[in-house]
Amino acid sequence: MNKGELVDKIAEKADIPKKTAEAVLTAAIESIMESVADGEKVTLVGFGTFEPRQRQEREGRNPKTGETMTIPASTVPAFSAGKVFKDSVAG
Repeated sequence: MNKGELVDKIAEKADIPKKTAEAVLTAAIESIMESVADGEKVTLVGFGTFEPRQRQEREGRNPKTGETMTIPASTVPAFSAGKVFKDSVAG
């Protein structure tokens, strides 16, 4: 499912125009991204948690040359599915 299909599904389930559904979805995604970028944790009960995670500096290899290189430390976004979400996917 892509964003357009998700907008269609939201519009259908909420019985709202597609334009409104797209605006709401875009605002929600942007808000989550901004919060996580600011170092905050975003928890949607039953769905999951978005949070920034720290990656340590580590050693890697250049795939072309096989040469060892240092991969710098960084902050990356992470998602952990909630129990209700996990249970619904598991069956």
